[in-house]
Amino acid sequence: MASIPLHVALLLSLLCTQPFISTAHCLQQERDALLGFKAGIKDPTNKLASWVGDDCCQWRGVHCSNTTGHVVQLDLHNPQPLNYDGSPDYSGSLSGEINPSLLGLEHLSYLDLSLNYFVGATIPKFIGSLKELTYINFSRASFAGIIPPELGNLSNLHHLDLYSLAPTLYAKDVQWISSLSSLRYLNMGGVNLISVTSWLQVLNMLPSITEIHLSSCQLHDFPQNLPQTNFTNLSVLDLSDNTFNSSRIPDYLFHITSLKHLDLRASELRGVVPVDIGNLTSLEYLDLSYNVYFVGRMPRSLGRLCNLHTLYLSASLSSDNLAEFGEVLDGCIRNSLEEFSLEANGFFEPLPDWLGNLKNLKTLDLSSNNLYGSIPASIGRMSSLQNLYLAQNGLNGTVSESIGQLSKLEYLDLSFNPLKTVMSEAHFTNLTSLNYLELTESSLALHVSSDWIPPFQLRVIHLSSCRLGPQFPAWIRTQVNAFILDMTNTGLAGTMPDWFFSEVLSHLNVAELSLNRISGEMPRILKVGKYGPVSLNLSSNRLEGPIPIFSPNLITLDLSNNSLSGTIPSAIGKALPYLTFLSLSASNLHGGIPYSLCNMRFLRFLVLSNNHLSGEIPDCWENSVRMQFLSLANNNLSGVVPSSIGSLALLNVLDLSHNSLGGELPVSLKGCKELVLLNLEQNKLSGNLPTWIGESLSRLLILSLRSNMFAGDIPLKLSQLSLLHFLDLSNNKLSGIIPASFKNFTGMKVVRRRAGESYVNFWRTPMVIMQVVMKGRDLDYGKLLSLLTSIDLSDNNLSGQIPEELMDLVGLRNLNLSGNSLTGEIPERIGELRSLESLDLSRNELSGPIPSGLSGLNFLSHLNLSYNNLSGRIPSGGQLQTFNDPSVFVGNHDLCGFPLPVNCHVDDKNQGPKSFADDEGESGILWYGLGAGTGFAAGFWTVFGVLVLNRLWRIAYFRFVDGMCDMIYVAFARNMTKLKRSLFGGRMG
Repeated sequence: MASIPLHVALLLSLLCTQPFISTAHCLQQERDALLGFKAGIKDPTNKLASWVGDDCCQWRGVHCSNTTGHVVQLDLHNPQPLNYDGSPDYSGSLSGEINPSLLGLEHLSYLDLSLNYFVGATIPKFIGSLKELTYINFSRASFAGIIPPELGNLSNLHHLDLYSLAPTLYAKDVQWISSLSSLRYLNMGGVNLISVTSWLQVLNMLPSITEIHLSSCQLHDFPQNLPQTNFTNLSVLDLSDNTFNSSRIPDYLFHITSLKHLDLRASELRGVVPVDIGNLTSLEYLDLSYNVYFVGRMPRSLGRLCNLHTLYLSASLSSDNLAEFGEVLDGCIRNSLEEFSLEANGFFEPLPDWLGNLKNLKTLDLSSNNLYGSIPASIGRMSSLQNLYLAQNGLNGTVSESIGQLSKLEYLDLSFNPLKTVMSEAHFTNLTSLNYLELTESSLALHVSSDWIPPFQLRVIHLSSCRLGPQFPAWIRTQVNAFILDMTNTGLAGTMPDWFFSEVLSHLNVAELSLNRISGEMPRILKVGKYGPVSLNLSSNRLEGPIPIFSPNLITLDLSNNSLSGTIPSAIGKALPYLTFLSLSASNLHGGIPYSLCNMRFLRFLVLSNNHLSGEIPDCWENSVRMQFLSLANNNLSGVVPSSIGSLALLNVLDLSHNSLGGELPVSLKGCKELVLLNLEQNKLSGNLPTWIGESLSRLLILSLRSNMFAGDIPLKLSQLSLLHFLDLSNNKLSGIIPASFKNFTGMKVVRRRAGESYVNFWRTPMVIMQVVMKGRDLDYGKLLSLLTSIDLSDNNLSGQIPEELMDLVGLRNLNLSGNSLTGEIPERIGELRSLESLDLSRNELSGPIPSGLSGLNFLSHLNLSYNNLSGRIPSGGQLQTFNDPSVFVGNHDLCGFPLPVNCHVDDKNQGPKSFADDEGESGILWYGLGAGTGFAAGFWTVFGVLVLNRLWRIAYFRFVDGMCDMIYVAFARNMTKLKRSLFGGRMG
């Protein structure tokens, strides 16, 4: 045989040992199709920057067949969809329209556009023409509109994921799904299917389906009968968060023995959980949580589910108690169960000992019940436990030291329990795996030695409202992996140790130490957070000295309510470019507001109130486009309101109150269309009330312009603020009438009983505190501000009558119209304001009677009608009986009756019920006298005749008369006074 040349042998060897490398290149037609697609896409971060050149197979997200060169995969999902705080991050997402040029990719089998932001765009119908598609993932891509039935043409499709975060994506019919004969995975969670009724019958026609996800689809029809169940391969069924009201769990569901994962959470199911649930022997995951209409007890057949490792029964056991539930877990499930939640079932009992028998349990959640007593020693027998949640109960006993034997425990949450006991080093002896320690609001005292070195390395430490101080706990220094530390309100006092600033703060991302008594100065230069953004809260302490120079990765800084000195650093905006939250309120700061604050492009909350800041507010806010909350209240600021504030299109709260700002309001403020609270009270602002407030600030809930120098009429367009529930225009120079169109304040027709019943929650924080003149004095409203429905127009020059239409505002709690020149009568319908707590109509020129309906205002605790021209009798009864101070009615010369010292004349109107002694008038007195005289004569001779004839009766009678003489005299004198008042007009003495 002829020998092979050496160079040929080497070449063959190389080919045999190297993997095959395709020489196929992108086809021109498909390259053009991709470029057409790119032309319709908005790409803010240039993810498609590689889409240049001839070979599209090398472009990002494009995959070609190694043999044919055809484009077979297009994967453009957004790999980083969330911000650091967990909110959606759309900044790097693709958006725009899907170009029909994709039809040029005839061999495309895989298409993934998930986690992008195609907001407003619809899923194109032409997708249904890409017949080779086997995989589609459009989940969380913000598509809207109707799902095209043309998708039913994709007979090769195995995987379809259309999960939507908003119900703007919908389907009226799902019959097209039945044509997807190859479909194995279907996820239409979040898609609006409220009009669909035959969904289960359609899905039952899919022979290969293994997973169905239809959570949060607004499904309301759960068929109770299915003639033939074809789900022979179904392993996952998720129907959670729907509204199957009045439906029970259908029996056929428990014959799908292939099921491994069943999620019916929060679906408003009713009735009992059937015993047949024990037939699902393959089941590994079962969630029946938040079906609050379940009745009866959980069947003991649950105990036969030997493969079940996850069982969630939160808020679904209305008829069970925890002590007896151990019988349900008495079978093989006891050994298989790894995750178990009985959260929010209202159990009012101690922790049972049977929990210690769940030796393989990794997660136990009994939070949000009413459990009481101690944490028992049996907990220490749960040797596999990794997560223990006992938060928000009534546990009020001791914590067993056996908890310290849970060597695998990673997360311990005992927060929001009134334990009021002591935990020592013994409670943590073997907790070597502990990462998360959550003891917030548990009132626990941690008593450990100053040289204690814990066996764990915590990542999250929540000790708020525990008893730690006054010394700073030295063991915190050893927790070098911690990134969250909360020691709010823990009794810490004195100066902070140097190692906290130099070592601990360097690795923390969140440090909360507010509401303590920490004193001393902070280091001049303070470096924080080597490993990402940092939030630092040292508010409400006793810190002194100047504001330090911080490292630039700080994102929130709260130094409010301290005793700092000096000024706000002039370069703070440049030094902290990523700051989103800055509060220096009530920190004893002087000087001006630095211009550099305007350069903080990420700043959302700026609170500089309650200091001694002076000078003008910088007019440079054009770049602060993310600002939502701006408070400069209670300072010594002067000048005008800067027009550049009108550039803050996202601003929700603007508080410039209690300064010396003058001039007119800039028209540019109408650009702040998201304003919910506008507080400019206690300044020197002048001019007419702008009409654009009512025209442009339609979201306003709270408007206070009191104690300024505004003049002119109240603009009618102010009534366009339909959401407004707090209006204070008092102490200005306003004139004209009160607009009847105030009836359009529909926000004042709502009776609010819970704080926060509005669409912003800024008043949940102490950053919003407003002074309200109510019940005759200045009151500070903070967290309860959202509850207050109020109109205060006092101390102006308003005239005319009180509009009858104001009585439509039945949610009003405070109405103050005092100190004006209002005339006419108090509207009779004022009794319809049944939520009213404070009413002040004093110092006007009101006339006529006091409406009797006032007596029905059961919540009224402050009333002032003084110094008007009111007349007639003061109504009695009901709530008015509680106003016994004459000052409420003083200054009305024609008023009479209690509590005034003036009794009513017989002809006075608005009289209450008459009594014989006081109110019968002259004729009553005359007939009384005649009747009494006649009766006296007859009675005298009858009695006198008996006394003359009978000695014993005579002696007893005169003794009785002698003992009663004083009482007779007093009664006579009192009745004579009443008689004189009736006869001579009631004006005596």
